[in-house]
Amino acid sequence: MTLSTPPSWRRALAAVLAGTLLATMPAAAQLPTLGDTSDMSSGAERKLGERIARELYRDPDYIDDPVLVEYVQGIWQPLLVAARARGELTSELDERFAWQVLLGKDRSINAFALPGGWLGLHLGLVSVTATRDELASVLAHELSHVTQRHISRMVSQESRQLPWVVAGMLLGALAASKNPQAGGALITGSQALAMQQQLNFSRDMEREADRIGFGVMSQAGFEPQGFVTMFEKLQQAARLNDNGNYPYLRSHPMNTERAAEMQARQPLTARAPLQPTMEHALAAARARVIANPAVDAQRALVAEADASGFASLPRVRQAAVLYSATFAASRLRDGATQQRLQPRLEAAVAADAAGQRLARLLGAELALAQGTTAPALQLADGVARRPELLLVSQAQVQTGRGAEAAQRLQTWVVNQPRDAAAWQLLSAAYAADRQPLRAVRAEAEARVAQLDYAAALDRLKAAQELGRRGPATDHIEASIIDTRARAVESLLREQALER
Repeated sequence: MTLSTPPSWRRALAAVLAGTLLATMPAAAQLPTLGDTSDMSSGAERKLGERIARELYRDPDYIDDPVLVEYVQGIWQPLLVAARARGELTSELDERFAWQVLLGKDRSINAFALPGGWLGLHLGLVSVTATRDELASVLAHELSHVTQRHISRMVSQESRQLPWVVAGMLLGALAASKNPQAGGALITGSQALAMQQQLNFSRDMEREADRIGFGVMSQAGFEPQGFVTMFEKLQQAARLNDNGNYPYLRSHPMNTERAAEMQARQPLTARAPLQPTMEHALAAARARVIANPAVDAQRALVAEADASGFASLPRVRQAAVLYSATFAASRLRDGATQQRLQPRLEAAVAADAAGQRLARLLGAELALAQGTTAPALQLADGVARRPELLLVSQAQVQTGRGAEAAQRLQTWVVNQPRDAAAWQLLSAAYAADRQPLRAVRAEAEARVAQLDYAAALDRLKAAQELGRRGPATDHIEASIIDTRARAVESLLREQALER
């Protein structure tokens, strides 16, 4: 049977899986590597991770925001390169695991690793980081939990059940970590309760992830001081009553031992405090707006731009306030305020190329949402990166230029076959260009990218039926559809054998 999670479980997936909550700091002593004592193969771990990742993709709280995805990937990919260079990421794991970061629009401060190289990152955490180095320290720690097989080791120690049973217990434990009452109703049986109680990584595992993550982050070119400042945030939060915004504190309490070990790893020479870049400040500002959609919260962000102390803020901070205020005004449907703030934002980022780009993307995005396509179409003359590609393609579809959009998107998905948003937009472009067969197949590929093989097969069968009924069938496309349908059927059979 298919593992199905009710909405309360899916919301709970925003909490940490397998205890990979953010006690992320380096250890002083060079600890020996714990070694891979897992009975779970890398293939089995990947399948377990995919089973849980499918639930994340179905949860509306998990989003694909092109600007934030690109920014996080700009940090994540160098960490992967460094882990490979250091030998932490073996060729087997590199090939078998997913190594994908999924974003959740939850405003709580959290990040987590799933089996098989899937990671989750809450926008609430992105919004409270002051520098890219702080965010890199979080991702490096979580990456190290995966490369050292900590998750599979714990699963092997705690259960010999079938993968779907393990996934169910983990999902139930996740629910309990965020909502004890809901979790208590979802977790049944002493075995599942025991799994929940053992989700925390051992102290040795945490210290190993600290040590290796510190080395990976440093080799990737990030400032190790980011570990220090991130840890200080965690310590400060730990001293306060946990109000639910820091869910990892309930299972990973801060301790003075780890703080001392982290401090000992820093160079003795004093360093100037890390300064936020314009790009990070605007990315954090965007995360802040998306993470908390409540009307009062959005109005508060707008009000910051006209506060009495605004003029005394540092330039980067001013730009961040204006970015979030402009974005929030649009979400409040306050067009007049948005138009008043947008020129101020453009002036604030005028001396910074990365800031100019993010402000330009925001302007095009907000204009497109209001039905104005010109600013998005103008992006076609600039850099061909993912946020620009998607905005330009949306504008082209809206203006009846589906063929142009399809040509650009076809090239993209050849190199990025897991990009569900690009496939979905390609489907719209084909539909606008009156190519229904290709449109349905592209929609199916979007479902494959999100691991929803049943829905993908449904779309492929619909395409086969459409091809049989169509007066002028594209025989090459029909052949591709038949091949893909057989491949997806095989994936579904593999899933059935796991149950």
